[in-house]
Order: sequence, then C-alpha cells, then structure tokens
Amino acid sequence: MSTVTTHVLDTALGAPAAGVAVRLESADGAVIASGATNADGRIGELGPDDLAPGVYRIWFGTGDYFARDGRKTFYPEVMVTFEVANGGGHYHVPLTLSPFAYSTYRGS
Repeated sequence: MSTVTTHVLDTALGAPAAGVAVRLESADGAVIASGATNADGRIGELGPDDLAPGVYRIWFGTGDYFARDGRKTFYPEVMVTFEVANGGGHYHVPLTLSPFAYSTYRGS
C-alpha cells in the first residue's frame, strides 16, 4: 500500500501556504486526485492509498496562490516528478516556495 501527502510552506512569508491547488497525476498525465492545501498548508492524503509502483507527478498551482495576494512570481506552476517503489510505503512530498524559488525533498 502506498500513500501520498504534501505540505507547502511559503518561505517569503514564513507561513504555511493555504489554498494552493494540487493535483496528483500518473506519468501519462491522467489526474488521479486533486485538492487544495488547508490552513496549515497540508493535504493529509492525496489520492488512493493503493498506488501501484511507477512514476507520478504532483502539480502545484503556485501562480494563482501568489496572485491572490497581488504577488508576482517567476514560477506559475511547479511540477514534482517522483517514483513509487515496489513494496508500498508513505510518500510525503513537501514544497517550500517563494515567488522566485522553490525546493522539494522526500519528507517523512
């Protein structure tokens, strides 16, 4: 069994990024699940808990998030591609962002 969660932090504000649109997609672009980050910048479970091994993408709608506050951004969207391995497990894919930079890593 494999699960995916995410957490978005706005490093320019030093706060969680609430209301960021997020989509989990298969490698061929089919949308598996979608949602928006909560007040704490999190999506507790994105998609089913039985993802098959393979390559997936998480798309973040960063342009709309920044536009709500009238902030310009160099990155109107962020796409993170990752691989779910055999044997299942939990995949936490956090994103830290500012209008002109972003970073991601495999969280716990």
